[in-house]
Amino acid sequence: MNIIEKKNRYNQLFDYYGCLLTTKQQEYFVSYYFEDLSLAEIANIYNISRNAVHDQLKKIYELLDYYEEKLNLVSKNNKYNELLEQYDDSNNLEVKEFINKLRSLE
Repeated sequence: MNIIEKKNRYNQLFDYYGCLLTTKQQEYFVSYYFEDLSLAEIANIYNISRNAVHDQLKKIYELLDYYEEKLNLVSKNNKYNELLEQYDDSNNLEVKEFINKLRSLE
């Protein structure tokens, strides 16, 4: 997995499971991924070592992967969107209306 794929994956997982992380873990993640701060900058802000930030991010990745493994919310949503796209081009008016109703639930 390249850097961009990893960033996209964990941003998506964070959208679903971020609330299950501790406040500090959320802050580290936001600082690193959304504010684009380096490990050293985050360490300086929270008065911890760079290695501690690295370890926390690693733990966050493990937790987000664990939650997805158990709950599958992201993969289910991706499959749901793929199905909607697949039938979006249908000429059947009933199908289009049904898809619009499904999209309105999002």
